[in-house]
Amino acid sequence: MGLSKLDNLYRQVILDHSSHPHHRGSLTESTNKIELNNPTCGDVIELQVDVKNGVIENIAFDGSGCSISTASASMMTDAVIGKTVAEAQHLTVEFLQLVQGNEVADEEKLGDAAMLSGVAKFPARIKCATLAWKALSQAVTENGTATAHHYHKEEE
Repeated sequence: MGLSKLDNLYRQVILDHSSHPHHRGSLTESTNKIELNNPTCGDVIELQVDVKNGVIENIAFDGSGCSISTASASMMTDAVIGKTVAEAQHLTVEFLQLVQGNEVADEEKLGDAAMLSGVAKFPARIKCATLAWKALSQAVTENGTATAHHYHKEEE
């Protein structure tokens, strides 16, 4: 596939996730909840995670953000649902490295989120892409115990 066709495919997948985000809304039951914002551009995410026996059983997000932020949140939820907290934390580290332009070992495990690797070319958009992943990392602990109503502003 030619480079321009591949770029168009990546763009289309990102636009689809932004226009029709997966797992957007709220959960009736959750063990972990957080709200983070990106003060640089005003993106806000409210993330709810239902962790049972160390596994992310369900996840949902809401809030407002740019297309990159929304698409990344949608892709993140797809990538981590059904994973253990430890696996989700590992994927978060991989994603944060990927969008900073670094090679990662488990890129295929990121699913559609791997398509956001191009964000590395736009440093101002990295915070948009990483907001949901940072929220997930802060919302869950190593052992998956509840951190209900844990609110933070995104740290630099």
